[in-house]
Amino acid sequence: MTANTMTAPLAKPGADEGRIGLRANLRHIGALVRRNALQIKHDPESMFDVLLMPVIFILLFTYVFGGAIAGKGNQPEYIQRLVPGMMAMMGMNIAMAVGMGVNEDFRKGVMDRFRTMPIARSSVLIAKIVVEIGRMLIATAILLGMGFLLGLEIRGTIPEFLGAIVLSTAFGAALMWIFILLGLTVRTPQAVQGMAMVVLMPLQFGSSIFAPPTSMPGWLEGFTQVNPVSNLADAARALINGQGAVAHPTLVTLGWAVAITAVTMPLAVSKFRKKT
Repeated sequence: MTANTMTAPLAKPGADEGRIGLRANLRHIGALVRRNALQIKHDPESMFDVLLMPVIFILLFTYVFGGAIAGKGNQPEYIQRLVPGMMAMMGMNIAMAVGMGVNEDFRKGVMDRFRTMPIARSSVLIAKIVVEIGRMLIATAILLGMGFLLGLEIRGTIPEFLGAIVLSTAFGAALMWIFILLGLTVRTPQAVQGMAMVVLMPLQFGSSIFAPPTSMPGWLEGFTQVNPVSNLADAARALINGQGAVAHPTLVTLGWAVAITAVTMPLAVSKFRKKT
């Protein structure tokens, strides 16, 4: 056989992904994204959290707690505070679902099949992130749609409004790596959910999403000010309302997103390779 008729051998299962080119990596990610999207198509119930959670939460906090927090009759103005903050909350809850999904895929043996294929190990996890970002954007769109029905106004510019969506999505995508790592570490999806709630509840309710920090006790106000979720909520609120400090909370949020991704993404990929 001549050199011209020889073909390059396929990469061995478990090959070092450093040998897989960028084009092949992107092709693997695209194929896996399609697989995950088809899985949602065949299991539409998996979209219930994305479709119903934004509606339930915005109605609950507006009409049950809005009067107590903002004062009776001030719900329309409270909407301007609540909806931008809840954009951060959507990303956190969907990030938790990613960890549960990865854990369940391992329990079913799906991930073991992927690890025997000649594909980059990171492509499996990145494809998960891409699909969940799509779910997050759908949840955000429903949240904003409900907000507009309840009186939300875009008081800033359209680019600022889109910037708030991008910022929330970037932070939510970074959190997904934490929960993927958690899903690869603990044994059951229930354990992922339980540990995630222990972390998420203080971050969500000990933040500026629902109430101004000045109304809280001193120790809680201090925690709220350093809480990255507060920075995201404040940045999104300033961008949508067209007032308030934007640069500082935006830079802090982006810094957290980059730092979280830089630390947890390599750990998650390494854990994925080694998990038995």
